Amino acid sequence: MGRMTDIVQDWLDRYLVAWKSNAEADIRALFTDDATYSGSPLDPEPWVGADAIVAGWVQYHDDPGTWTFEGAPLVTDGTVAVVQGRTDYSNGHTWANLWVLRLAPDGRATSFVEWAIRPGPVDRG
Repeated sequence: MGRMTDIVQDWLDRYLVAWKSNAEADIRALFTDDATYSGSPLDPEPWVGADAIVAGWVQYHDDPGTWTFEGAPLVTDGTVAVVQGRTDYSNGHTWANLWVLRLAPDGRATSFVEWAIRPGPVDRG
């Protein structure tokens, strides 16, 4: 495992702590002050800045115990990484996740973009 993979795994471990706690300090520690957070690659209004990311996360949080996540770094290259994962919610919904991260030298994200899809048949219509 290379140094960048270790940095991304550490970030992912801290992300899971923040996801479980929904604590402002845990969330803020993941992102630079000027970071962007997009819930979709087509998101027209990403959260910009640590304050907006914390506020958005807290507003749209998942309650602890309502989800499980399995994932790991898939690709790391310089300051860019892709995390592949799967989120299972207690309501029966499952999401396949790809997270694209850009990381600062200190290991905080400068950019986070989530690609999430619910598995199902392909609509070829």
